[in-house]
Amino acid sequence: MKIKYHLIQEEKNTKARLGIIETNHGTVETPMFMPVGTRATVKTLTPEELYDMHTGVILSNTYHLWLRPGEDLIAKAGGLHTFMNYHGPILTDSGGYQVFSLAKPKDITEEGVHFRSHIDGSKLFLTPEKSIEIQNKLDSDIAMSFDECPPASASHEYMKKSIERTLRWAERGKKVHQNENQSLFGIVQGGPYEDLRKYSATETVKMDFDGYSIGGVANDGESKEDMYKAIEYSIPYLPKEKPRYLMGVGEPSDIVEGVIRGIDMFDCVLPTRIARHGHAFTKEGRKNLKNACYKEDFTPIEKDCDCYACQNYTKAYIHHLLQVEESLGGRLLSIHNIRFLIHLTEEIREAIKENRLLEFRDAFYQTYPKKETNKQKKEKK
Repeated sequence: MKIKYHLIQEEKNTKARLGIIETNHGTVETPMFMPVGTRATVKTLTPEELYDMHTGVILSNTYHLWLRPGEDLIAKAGGLHTFMNYHGPILTDSGGYQVFSLAKPKDITEEGVHFRSHIDGSKLFLTPEKSIEIQNKLDSDIAMSFDECPPASASHEYMKKSIERTLRWAERGKKVHQNENQSLFGIVQGGPYEDLRKYSATETVKMDFDGYSIGGVANDGESKEDMYKAIEYSIPYLPKEKPRYLMGVGEPSDIVEGVIRGIDMFDCVLPTRIARHGHAFTKEGRKNLKNACYKEDFTPIEKDCDCYACQNYTKAYIHHLLQVEESLGGRLLSIHNIRFLIHLTEEIREAIKENRLLEFRDAFYQTYPKKETNKQKKEKK
């Protein structure tokens, strides 16, 4: 079965939407946050722990699973769900972002991308067809089209050519997509350019994908203004009856702002990545539990959090684990950080139901530090 998206409600004061996505592995509510399980695991966490956090969809990476252990082995195991013992919905990205971070511009051809493995330096070649073939074998609920991920600083001229290539690649990938139980999403690119975002969205929608993603918003060097503009320039041209996914975004404030602008799905490695460095999301912003001020702090990470870490451990204990480099410290912070983002989307959904999302945003920023945009910084000078 392909996914089925049901638009339940549109918020009166914003472009936010309340929806439901039916998949072969359960029904999930949107807006939602998807934890990243790059190598068929959300780092250090078991599926049972993810269920306890009310996780719905999780994301795995095509490039990494292609190299190790290989799509054929995973298919032999019964598909990605069986292989990793996760019985909720899974989305696989195309591998494009990882590929383009390893490739040089001259390696990008019309046929595909030549690059070297990050593991052993061996030569690799990935095409739109190969990316879809791998994802078909992984048997995820949602697969992503293979696209070029140009840097945020790319010129208008380069971005236009890149979009044209991505559109051709999307069409090629869609033609070879054969897994009838797997949905396929198209990806909108265009950087900070309004005309290119409109063009990319319009042309991608013509191909009639099962859902649509806004890409190129989590690249190095991109400003908050550009991220929000990319959403605003793309959303008007995406169909209301299909889900909208903002790729690679997991900063709490960006989730709030993204939902207000019409986004349904988010993913990011951020909650587990910062956890491994001792950082926790809280309503007052990020806290570094390695800091000495937490050595004798016998309170939970966040007093009203219902996650396993906050219900059972103190900041002092987690500080100790981090100081002596015990992996449990990062595990507990990963549990908390993922639950924090999922709980945030739960609160957002309630605010949409009651048409008070702007009030929710205002209350959120009363305690959570709002990062200034480049424009705001210039205005202060």
